Amino acid sequence: MFSKPIKPIIVALSFGALLVAAGPCDIYAAGGTPCVAAHATTRALYSAYNGALYQVRRARDNAVADIKPVSAGGAADSAAQDSFCAGTTCLISIIYDQSGHNNHLTQAPPGDFRGPAANGYDNLASATAAPVYLNGQKVYGVFVAPGTGYRNNAATGTARGDEAQGIYAVLDGTHYNAGCCFDYGNAETNSRNTGNGHMETIYFGNSKVWGTGAGNGPWIMADFENGLFSGVNVKNNPENPSITWRFVTAIVKGTANLWAIKGADATSGSLSTFYNGKRPNASGYNPMKKEGAILLGIGGDNSNDSAGTFYEGVMTSGYPTDATENSVQANIVAARYSTSGGGGVTTSAVRTTTTSAGGNGGSCASLYGQCGGIGWTGPTCCSSSTCKYSNPYYSQCLA
Repeated sequence: MFSKPIKPIIVALSFGALLVAAGPCDIYAAGGTPCVAAHATTRALYSAYNGALYQVRRARDNAVADIKPVSAGGAADSAAQDSFCAGTTCLISIIYDQSGHNNHLTQAPPGDFRGPAANGYDNLASATAAPVYLNGQKVYGVFVAPGTGYRNNAATGTARGDEAQGIYAVLDGTHYNAGCCFDYGNAETNSRNTGNGHMETIYFGNSKVWGTGAGNGPWIMADFENGLFSGVNVKNNPENPSITWRFVTAIVKGTANLWAIKGADATSGSLSTFYNGKRPNASGYNPMKKEGAILLGIGGDNSNDSAGTFYEGVMTSGYPTDATENSVQANIVAARYSTSGGGGVTTSAVRTTTTSAGGNGGSCASLYGQCGGIGWTGPTCCSSSTCKYSNPYYSQCLA
């Protein structure tokens, strides 16, 4: 197979904002596999993009504000969010698609499984629960607690059937659980399980119900519907390692009877290939039957018991080359994700402990609701569950 060579990518950084000569989607386009969906609450994914990255909704009055990059191609203007949300709390109501296909992600509707919000919808993510830094500038990720999910069942330009696609995402390697299913990618258009091969997404977590890799996880796997796959075998593929990085680059790509899983430390080094070969040794996955919807933080049937944090990700048209993906990884490293303004990375795992017991109704939060965190002004008790600590910015009512 012959592919277009990738021109060298020049990355320039400044202290006030992240400035890039080429963003991830510029790199994919140069490789002949353009982005058809580009989502990030942390930065622009095209060098020229200066539109809205995401929208926040304010609890005090339900007013909304779009958060844009500080400058074209730059990091998100977190100061604008902080100002808008001062004295109250905010949720991320829309994650905008930067690709021009209008594949925006909004509150996920009910499917085979219902969410905890009104009318069976999933919860929206807290806008302040996942603060990190890009080149020393504070930005916010999408903190997916159980019950949280985003979706677009009418996406355009995404792969259908056995068409080729690529996906990458930058995730928090210390925020995960064994619930189904912290996914990002291509899924069913009706929020229901329509059978094997109807999905193709990145999965991150330590579920052991379907496939596993080496150790106890978490693992980067693919969700193809009715199975999380770590490689060609339905169950264990020991070549797929447990992840120990704080910031993770995860890649899943697929075409006709060929797919791959890659991973890397998003702050340094190059990609490693965990699997590259034919479709799994199970019926219903060759050919694939992708439907083209896009989801984040949930399974194809709206299973919403998972946890994770998403910073940025894209879906492409076509099967990206290794050279293209290597250049994208270099771009991610140059963005300098960190947990402190000085650029340092903390590797300690997320702590989950009980902080308070449930109350007896009235002003207490319902199951899966937020019940604490820095800046939180809502209820601090739970009506029928227990308030459990996730990080300094987020505690949640869990059974």
